[in-house]
Amino acid sequence: MAAFIQQVPLKRAATPEDLAGVVAFLCSTDADYITGQAINVDGGFEMN
Repeated sequence: MAAFIQQVPLKRAATPEDLAGVVAFLCSTDADYITGQAINVDGGFEMN
């Protein structure tokens, strides 16, 4: 796990709250016009 976290730009693992924030947004009316998107909640790991 420590080796993985070193590859994450934010230098920490995701928390349930990190994921819950995205889920809450996608379930809200603020996300009504969003379609067909991939949202990575990975602390920037995919940017590497």
